[in-house]
Amino acid sequence: MHRFNFLWASMFSLAFAAPAFAQEDAIISEAISDSAENDAVEPIPTDVVNTTEHNKHPRLDALKDLKNIKAENLKVDANAAQDDSIKDPLQPLNREVFAFNDMLDRNIARPLAVQYSEKVPGEVRGSYRLFRKNMSEPWNAVNQLAQGRFSRAAKSLGRFTINTVTSLGLADPASRLGLPTEEESLGMTLGYYGVPSGPYLMLPIMGPSSFRAALDYPVEGYAKPMTYILGDHDKTELAWGHTIMSAIDARSNLLDVDKVLQGDRYASIRDIYLQRVAFKIAEKKGNGEETVSFVDEQDDDSDVDSNSKK
Repeated sequence: MHRFNFLWASMFSLAFAAPAFAQEDAIISEAISDSAENDAVEPIPTDVVNTTEHNKHPRLDALKDLKNIKAENLKVDANAAQDDSIKDPLQPLNREVFAFNDMLDRNIARPLAVQYSEKVPGEVRGSYRLFRKNMSEPWNAVNQLAQGRFSRAAKSLGRFTINTVTSLGLADPASRLGLPTEEESLGMTLGYYGVPSGPYLMLPIMGPSSFRAALDYPVEGYAKPMTYILGDHDKTELAWGHTIMSAIDARSNLLDVDKVLQGDRYASIRDIYLQRVAFKIAEKKGNGEETVSFVDEQDDDSDVDSNSKK
């Protein structure tokens, strides 16, 4: 899609969420007004007023944490074993974004994903998922070439050619021929060469990320074939339809993960994401099995990558 699609999607979602946040602030304001009417009888303690005023705009307060980020914070290579102050110095802001994403997920994304899973046959969903993965193979090959893994890049191009010619990418005969897929991104390529990830970052709509991984979105907007196939102005509706369906399909693939996450969901998603990214990069270097796991095996088997919107 065009590089501005994610920006427009974020703006649309913010506009959708604004009434909910406005209603929340209105309720708080009404409560303060009611308390003020009773001041003649019993004044409200100062600490209660200060706490209420602080909680009234937690998102604005969280934004102030950005000024505390220093150059050394950006040099950290975040992983699940580190202290929160190291891997997640923006945690107050990240939690506010997570709450926003969670609100959208509960009210929009998850209900749509449930209906999609129940109403669309599994064979159709599987074929569409294979099609999306197949269209990513050229970008996978570019990253593998950049990593100096030429034989792996040849396999990715071979997968793309075989699957496209035989089934337009709706099936995966290449896997039966010994050519399994291996997903790549610019962030993983940079990590392969030792570029630190920077702190953990929860992006609006997009979900778990890091400063390094956040570069994927604008770059991949130009790198994947669908950008050019659906890039004409007369195909705008089709392009948006593909974007929305991709998001719904990705969310439906994570429905089972909802049952796994317990307790502090924000911390669980963060640590699973960081550990899996570290493992994937180590695996490309040939030492994936030596990477220490800080995630339960049950969680590690679940796909909670950048597709997770929370």
